[in-house]
This record gives sequence, structure tokens and C-alpha cells, in this order.
Amino acid sequence: MNYVKTTILLIALTLLLIWVGSMIGGRQGATFAFAIAMGMNFFSYWFSDKIVLKMYGARIVSEQESPDYYAMVKDLTDRAGMPMPKMYIIPTNAMNAFATGRNPNHAAVAVTEGMLNSLKREELKGVLGHELSHIRNRDILISTIVATIAGAVMLLANMARWAALFGGYGGRDDGENRGSGFAMLFLAILAPIAAIIIQMAISRSREYAADKGGALLTGNPLGLAGALEKLQQSSMVRQMNANTATAHMFIVNPLSGRSLLSIFSTHPPIEERIKRLRAMA
Repeated sequence: MNYVKTTILLIALTLLLIWVGSMIGGRQGATFAFAIAMGMNFFSYWFSDKIVLKMYGARIVSEQESPDYYAMVKDLTDRAGMPMPKMYIIPTNAMNAFATGRNPNHAAVAVTEGMLNSLKREELKGVLGHELSHIRNRDILISTIVATIAGAVMLLANMARWAALFGGYGGRDDGENRGSGFAMLFLAILAPIAAIIIQMAISRSREYAADKGGALLTGNPLGLAGALEKLQQSSMVRQMNANTATAHMFIVNPLSGRSLLSIFSTHPPIEERIKRLRAMA
């Protein structure tokens, strides 16, 4: 069901891009914005893993340094028939984790010291199963495609805003010009909001899919449910010094409590995620 929802939302986002492009600059305008967004996200797809790991001071660990952590990841990747990812630890007492990398052969899993030291074995295994499911489902690629299309919509919306403010409708009478200007300004405001809402909805859909995939991989939905409960409680006490641009990568929102509207949240409600996992059990 989550895959169907993701597909529908991707189609909606693509149609939004085509519509905005045709309203502003026709096919050429849409192609130009898409090309720029593609270039920006191509760089992100290839190098974002290194950037985000460095951003949070994550250090790579070996089997000798963290045998239990290594053994759990090895067991889960063997079950899933996946290559072994690189494993990192983030030096913070906050409890969280994320996966990154452009494909299963070039992937990394990062967990915080606080989470390694606080969760029970089955709970930690549930979190690792969730992150490995993100890698197996190629969610990094999906999020890059979504960011490319959303970025193109926002570039076009910026073009519309400048056109509305400074004219660009020569050949029309003043009334028609003003009407077109208001229409462009309206489009410039609404299109980015719509793109962000769809982008956030896709992100939430992928989180549900990773929860389900992780629970099936470990064979213990309650392990992940218990972990999410503890991670939610921890996020209220020890918030990470996280960047808004990378918040969607974590298993729970590191900016919890700072979001004004749930519709713009990168993560589904923890209570709903726990409810679904307990229903699976």
C-alpha cells in the first residue's frame, strides 16, 4: 500500500511541475528548471552520504571496536541477502539513527552512542532493521528524485514571483497585465507549498514502509515499537543539534517539538507507527 501511495504522490508532484512549467514558461521553462534541479540533486545523490556523516561527526567502527553492533547488522544483512554496509557511531547522548548511501552496495548505517548504550538488544535490532529496509527499498534514490522535482517546482515558482513583481507581460493592456501578475504571484505562493506537502507525504510513506520492512526482517515488530517509544521520550529530553535539511533521514524527527504543523512533518506520528507495529504482532 505504501508503494502505491508513493507512486501516486510522485505522479502528482510530476503533474504539478508540468502544470507550473506550462503556466510560466511553457515546456522550455519546465525543462530548464528541471535540468537545474537535476544537476543540484545529482551532486547530492553522489556526495550527500559523506557530507551528512561528517556533519554529525560520525566515526566508522570495525567489528573489533563494536562486536555486538557488528553482529546484529551482519545477521540482518545475511537474512535480507544484502551487502554489509559501513557502520558509524555518532558521538552524542541523544538517541537516533539514520541510513545513507546511493545504493545497497554503497551504504552506511549510523547510530548514536546514546542509543547503543540505552536500548535493549531486540529494540536496537528493530532500529537497525528499519534502517536496512530504507537501504533495501532504495529510499535514498526515491528521496533524490522527489527532491529534484520539488526543486524544479520551486525554481519555477521563483521565476513566477519575479515576473509578477517586475512585469513581463508586454503587449497586454494594464488590466490584463495586472490580472496576470496577480495570477503569477498566487502561483508562486501556492506551488512551493503544494510541492513541500507532497514531498513530506512521500517521506512519511517511506517511513511506514521501513517500519514494516524492519519488523518483517527481525521477526519482532514489538522490538521496533519499544525502541520508537523510547526514542520519542528521549527526543523530548535530549534533542540533537540537527540540521533541518537532514531531519528526514533520522528514524525519529530530531527536531521534534519544533514543527508547527504535522502536515509539513517529515515523519508520521510516532503513536501511529507504534500502533501499526503492535497490530503486526
